[in-house]
Amino acid sequence: MLILLSVAIAPGLALFSYFYLRKQIAREPSKTLFHAFLYGAILTFPILFLQYVFEEEGTFSSAFVQNVLFTSSLEEFFKWLILIVAIYKHVNFEDPYDGILYGVSVSLGFATVENILYLVTFGVDTAFIRALLPVSSHALFGVVMGYYIGKAKFSTFQPQQLLLIALLAPLLLHMIYNTILSSQGVWLYFMVPFMLFLWWFGLKKVKRAHLVTLHFHRKETESNI
Repeated sequence: MLILLSVAIAPGLALFSYFYLRKQIAREPSKTLFHAFLYGAILTFPILFLQYVFEEEGTFSSAFVQNVLFTSSLEEFFKWLILIVAIYKHVNFEDPYDGILYGVSVSLGFATVENILYLVTFGVDTAFIRALLPVSSHALFGVVMGYYIGKAKFSTFQPQQLLLIALLAPLLLHMIYNTILSSQGVWLYFMVPFMLFLWWFGLKKVKRAHLVTLHFHRKETESNI
């Protein structure tokens, strides 16, 4: 069991460490980030419960509606809601890049618990593909969501519009991801280019947020002189 837990947790920890170390400016308080991770982890259980209830009730007329529209919307909406309610006004949300760190923390909290439950059910044979696909995709959805939330918090121009984009952009990406997974037989041919695009797009947001944060801290320093 210890080995299984280690295998399930390792991808999330590695991805978070990567994005955390990319900041290279002021370090975010680990306690606050851990709380964000816990919020995402706890969020897994009501989401899985709702998915189970709707599936058992036969609410949806097609697998596409259930697996793509409903599941993607449910997961991304609740991650977004946690960030808005618990993190957005937090005193430790100090610069635009923090949005990415908190977005990744919440997403990886959810992805890690989901990964543990999946590996307990299906075994460690699926660990590698789980690390490459669900865990890393959730992290990158969190990057995109956190980027726009960070941008909204420190922007005086249409922050409400940016908060809406923070929900819709990762939701669209998640729907595309689930649509590809639902494509029986040919999903791998579409998944490889999509994941390459997702990494490119996510790292582009990371780089942009890093540059904006450097400028933000430079202006702060100059105003204090």
